[in-house]
Amino acid sequence: MKISLFGITGVPPGKYNIKDPRLDQAHKLAEADKKTYVQVDLIAADQAADADAILVSGESRADLILQDWEFVETRLSRSPGEAEAAVLAKLKGALEKEEFAFKAGLSAEEKKIATVYNLLTLRPVLAATKEEVEKLDPLLLKLLQESNYICFLTVGGKENRAWLIRKGTSAWEAASVIHSDLQKGFIRAEIIGFDDFIQAGGETQAKRAGKMRLEQKDYVMQDCDITNFRVNK
Repeated sequence: MKISLFGITGVPPGKYNIKDPRLDQAHKLAEADKKTYVQVDLIAADQAADADAILVSGESRADLILQDWEFVETRLSRSPGEAEAAVLAKLKGALEKEEFAFKAGLSAEEKKIATVYNLLTLRPVLAATKEEVEKLDPLLLKLLQESNYICFLTVGGKENRAWLIRKGTSAWEAASVIHSDLQKGFIRAEIIGFDDFIQAGGETQAKRAGKMRLEQKDYVMQDCDITNFRVNK
């Protein structure tokens, strides 16, 4: 996932491991050689058009909105068709209220029309104060959540790890995030809810308490599910 830093200073672009306290909790209860957090790409403001989401400083919020407003104004001045004009009018209305374009209340069909514009604020945007940026990890976790991303955890053995997926991802789809072979050989997903895992005191205790479930391919993954994939070998 790419996150643009728009007007954010003191944070260098590059790969960034988001420290998630939930993985820290799981790591205390499951023995593993190492711990691996979700990793994102932090990119500069001039690459914002390529980003999946944007983190913007409070001071630069208006500049970000202004860029999109100027684009919308230009498109409207070119006498677009009726459907496009209606979408542009909605976007302009939101932007003139100093709201981000993704909050314009577009329908699914209108979003299809608007997608071709690649407006910066049509993607998830989170505005942050300097104090919030100093605590970058919780801020990025919040941005992931608002971007409809969640994670699932695999624990024990060589690595305790968090894997980033979109909200609504099936167990079968989640398996491929680890390796395509897991998806090809998928039989079942062993799932323990995060709260059940923590309350039981670990994987073995949760299984003894009957908290592990066997789920099919179409199971919709929940945030921080403790997951093990059963596969054909």
